[in-house]
Amino acid sequence: MTESTLWWLATGAAITLELLSGTFYLLMLSIGLASAALVAHFGATLTTQLAVAAIVGGGAVVFCYLVRKKTTATSNPGTNRNVNLDIGETLQVDNWNADGTTSVKYRGAQWSAVRSTGTLPSTGTHRIVEVRGSQLVLEKHPS
Repeated sequence: MTESTLWWLATGAAITLELLSGTFYLLMLSIGLASAALVAHFGATLTTQLAVAAIVGGGAVVFCYLVRKKTTATSNPGTNRNVNLDIGETLQVDNWNADGTTSVKYRGAQWSAVRSTGTLPSTGTHRIVEVRGSQLVLEKHPS
């Protein structure tokens, strides 16, 4: 059995384990294993193959970790349109209470709403910028 075949078998095993476990990092390591199989096809030494597998697989894991850390740290579910489809929707505000709240009809129900920071209390069309539990945070919609 050639070295490249062994690398391809290891790649297949890593992908199988990834499918069973659901971790994305094993998929990144399998990219490194597949890279080692490709350099084995070109006749590289075992040391080179191991170095390529470690550098490509490890680099992919680090890259995946950094991207995931950056996107999860900045995403608040209350303001993320991918999590809450109400973000960005518009509704009509008829009046504001003295305490800065209002009651609006949205999706067939009454909701409590507040103004977002820097928004003046005015009637008219507003846009949902955040959902805090059962309370909507609104800003004036530019008409």
